[in-house]
Amino acid sequence: MTRARLVLPALRARQGGFAHERAKITAALAAGVGGFILFGGTRSAVTALTRALRRQADRPLLLGSDLERGPGQQFRGLTELPPPGALGFLNDLDATYAAGMITGTEARAVGLDWAFAPVCDLDVEPRNPIVQTRSFGPDPARVGAHAARWIAGCQEHGVMACAKHYPGHGRTTTDSHEGLPVVQGAAAELQSADVAPFAAAVQAGVGSVMSAFVAYPGWDDSGAAAAFSRPILGFLRDPLGFKGLVVTDAFIMAGATAAQAEGPAGAAAIAAGCDALLYPTDWEAVIRALDAVPVERAEEALARCEEAVNTWGRAEGGEVDPQMFIDHQQFADGLADRAVHLVRGEAPRLAGPFSIEIVDDDVGGPYGIPPRDVFAKTLGVTPAPRPGVSRVILVYAEPRSWKGRGDLGARSLAQLARVAPSAALVVLCGHPRLAAQIPGEAPILCAWHGQALMQRAAARRVGQRV
Repeated sequence: MTRARLVLPALRARQGGFAHERAKITAALAAGVGGFILFGGTRSAVTALTRALRRQADRPLLLGSDLERGPGQQFRGLTELPPPGALGFLNDLDATYAAGMITGTEARAVGLDWAFAPVCDLDVEPRNPIVQTRSFGPDPARVGAHAARWIAGCQEHGVMACAKHYPGHGRTTTDSHEGLPVVQGAAAELQSADVAPFAAAVQAGVGSVMSAFVAYPGWDDSGAAAAFSRPILGFLRDPLGFKGLVVTDAFIMAGATAAQAEGPAGAAAIAAGCDALLYPTDWEAVIRALDAVPVERAEEALARCEEAVNTWGRAEGGEVDPQMFIDHQQFADGLADRAVHLVRGEAPRLAGPFSIEIVDDDVGGPYGIPPRDVFAKTLGVTPAPRPGVSRVILVYAEPRSWKGRGDLGARSLAQLARVAPSAALVVLCGHPRLAAQIPGEAPILCAWHGQALMQRAAARRVGQRV
């Protein structure tokens, strides 16, 4: 089997479809890649693509996607779910299992067999720019319990889960998309706290674990990121007893190439104990570089990839009962309604008309943001300042890779200083701890995220006059 099986390039939708990726697909399949990572697109486009990929390859493939907030996070027409932080707040393990079940069921329905979730990182560092609401919370036991139930729900419905980002990205104050974060702390401390949710995931039978592009010099004094560290990756195998697939995070991230170029970095990750490389930019150069990996290690990685693809890589997207999506959406809406809660003050009486103003901390960067008009449309209100009526301020503040910070930026703070003190209500579409940065005494309703699901839930709460 060719070493190219260890490489999974990315396919990104453009205007809902993947026609522009045809040349890459043909070349990558001819080279023998093990599968692809999919981003964006419509339900029908993704289903058509996964069918075409398997027909063209004439062999099983691993086809995965980032689905931390449900399949609707990536694909239009599938179900969005609340972020893990909201699930941890609810602390309803049955609901978390159902979130995993919905993710697995719908992913498989469109031909995907690998979900890059759940996040097992701890939400313990307020300055962390990239984890925040992606984590189930700060407590290792609670995070581990929710991760285990999510994994069960997903894998029992036919899709391999992936615990990430081992051994824990929660203590970082920089973003591995932008550079190589360094987490200080003794190995024993990290192993007892940060690694605990990953141990729970292993015990739950998770099929794959994603390693972090983060350095832990108290554990590996070479300064190598976890994805390149034999002692850190080795801990997964012994004493944790993990026998599944160890993968890297996306190789487009700056943390992947902080020490060397993409090709040799890919070879180093496999040599250190990773079994597959996700989302390299120059996948052809990475494949060539894998010739440098010792034969025994390469064969071990190939055997694990073959076992994974034979176990999971046979999802066939097809027709499903439309009622399933209706039921899933109703469940997701119910979860979102439960998760929206006041984090400051008491419910105001919003009698009569009100205006909606937006403070958006997420504008800029290389990727689009969710539509910001869902809240207003749900209420039938046009977002704009209106004199003489109650003011509702919407604050959008998601963890986004380009920001490099975990708090509200200067522009957002300046705008809030002008509008928040006279507001009747602030709706925070972000982490509840950001409420401490919002001036004034207006009640704050936490909606966790700016995704459409959570905007609708917040609007329903406001429509009921909070």
